[in-house]
Order: sequence, then C-alpha cells, then structure tokens
Amino acid sequence: MQIEEGGVTVEVQGARDGASEGRNEDVFYNPEMELNRDVTVAVLRAYADREPRANTYLDAMAASGVRGTRAAAEGWNVTCADVDEEAVSLANRNLAEYDGSEAVEADANALLHTDFFDVVDIDPYGSPMPFVDAAVAGTRNLLCVTATDTAPLCGAHFDAGVRRYSTVPRNTDYHPEMGLRVLLSALVRRAASRDKAARPVLSHVSRHYARTYLELDASASAANDCVVELGHVHHCQDCLEREHEYGLVANPPETCPHCDSNRLVTAGPLWLGRVADADFAESVRGAVTDDMGTAKRARKLLDTLSGELDTPTHYDQHRLCELWNRPAPGMDDFIEALRDAGFEATRAHYAGTALKTDASIEEMRDPTAHLG
Repeated sequence: MQIEEGGVTVEVQGARDGASEGRNEDVFYNPEMELNRDVTVAVLRAYADREPRANTYLDAMAASGVRGTRAAAEGWNVTCADVDEEAVSLANRNLAEYDGSEAVEADANALLHTDFFDVVDIDPYGSPMPFVDAAVAGTRNLLCVTATDTAPLCGAHFDAGVRRYSTVPRNTDYHPEMGLRVLLSALVRRAASRDKAARPVLSHVSRHYARTYLELDASASAANDCVVELGHVHHCQDCLEREHEYGLVANPPETCPHCDSNRLVTAGPLWLGRVADADFAESVRGAVTDDMGTAKRARKLLDTLSGELDTPTHYDQHRLCELWNRPAPGMDDFIEALRDAGFEATRAHYAGTALKTDASIEEMRDPTAHLG
C-alpha cells in the first residue's frame, strides 16, 4: 500500500505498531516512529546549513526505506541498506525518482567498514551497540542513533544494561534521562577509542526509545575533552537527593550527605554534559514544517529541549510531592516559585511533570510550601 508522510508518498508493507522501524519478522513500516522521522528530517535540514559540504546519507537499517526516501526528497544522496532482499526491492522502488540514491543488500557493519558517509543513521530493533564501532568508523560528520531497549538502559534490566553498555545503570525516578545518559556514555567512549569526539547536538527520549544526533570530530584532543565530561551520579533512595562527580573512577560517599541514609546507589560512567546544543535545537525547530504529521509534537519537544537546563538529572514533581506528603501544584507555578526564590528552573522534555533546577530537594521544598 501507499502512504504519505511528510509530503512524500512511499510504498510500504507490513505496517505494524512496535518499538522500532528496524527489521523484525515482517515489520517494514512503523507509524509509531513518525515523530522520530519528522525530527530526523528537520535535523537534516538544519545540519545542511551547519555543514553545507555534507551530502551523503546512509539509512543503515532501511526496512521500507521511508526514512531514507524522505532524506532523498530533501536533496541528500541516500544509500538505504538492509539484509532483507524484499526490503531492498521495496526501498529501491521508493527511491526510484531520486537520482543518485539507491538501496543495497548489505550488512550495515560490513558496509560501514568499507564505505564512508557524511551522515549515518542507525535505527535497529533493540540496542544499537552491535553497530556502533562500524558506524563511528564510517561516519564523517553526523551519527544518528536510536535505542529501543529502554529497560536495560535505565537499569530496570540491570545485567543487560551493564553487559550492553559497559556501565552501571540505576532505575531511578529520572529513569528516562538515566537511559539517555547511559547511551551517550557508551557512544562517546566507543568513539573516543577510535580517537574521535562524539558530541551530542540533539537528543530526546520519546515514549519507548532514546534518540541522539552526535557530531563527530576526528581529533584525539577533542575526544579527550568528551571523556572529561563522563562521570557518576550518586543517588539516595530515601531522600531522593543526588550528586554527580566527573571522572571514570567513582568515589561514592558511604552514606547520603543529606539524610545519612546508607541506601545510596551509584550510576556510571554516565555522560554528564549537555544532551543538546540549544542553538541547534532552535534551528531544528525552525525546520519543522506543517506537512509533517507530528509537527505540533515536534515543535513542543524542540521548544522544551532548546530551553532545558544542562543539569545531569531531572526531578519528577509528583515524586517530590509524594515524598513531602503534599498535593502537587501546577507545574508552571512550581517552576515560577523556584525562579522567584532565585534558582534556575525549566521544564524537562522527559515527561510532563519533569523539571530541571539547580536547587536541592530541601531548597525546592520551602519555596513551594505555600503552593501546597
């Protein structure tokens, strides 16, 4: 059947809801990932202005080729790759009208060890880590990565998280951000092992997946600068206070410095740097157009991202109010009270009740007391 997405008509088959657009039995098209694809197209538009020399794009797990076809419609020289012969045939039909673009039957790891692309998009079913080494090797400028294994990333499936991402994830009340920073840490470390810096210019967590766009720099010194932004978070499971420290070796306190609890857990190494470049996020927001099916959601997401504080964790307002045994006020009132008290505070994109602030939990409790 034919569908229209972002003003582009494509042929698809096997449409089915699921966690990824990638290959999984007969899944060739996933309408649930339209926001992911809409933001990708906006990123490609904004990145073309940021790096005008970039013109080749690899959709490494093409499936139906919808993502690659939409990139081709933006003027990119697209290669869609898939190991499934039927998927390659379908993608080639979708790319037929775009000169210089094609689909090839190839394993992504093999292709990325022999060819180079300005932009590489890794959107597998599950964890992207089996493809990261090859992707870093074969990417010149921008590496786009989706991870749908959110339970291992956020520590809910602890052993799998440790095994796949070579870090210690913890299941906290800010678990979406934990998952994103675990993913970024793994990507930054893999890139650094190849003397490349991988710095996120845009990242978000939406429903069942984490998505990030990393600008690569083939410089050992730049890679060192990225490694410096790795570290650990020490989280108290009783009072919910958390502190972070930079460095690949953790030095956790024996007890919580705020409430003296011994129920302290440490996560890391995590990426503690910014997850998005505010100016680039604004540029991406400006590249969202009304013909995108998720334009309203994408703009709201990007508005929040561009204004989000760079603190390494966010707070869940409802979880805090539960801790304080008081009803939750409106989010805007909550944030305004913090600002009135002299703290920085913004919404966080991870959830409607997520916020970022430089205030401690005890400092948050007093300014908002009258709102309860």
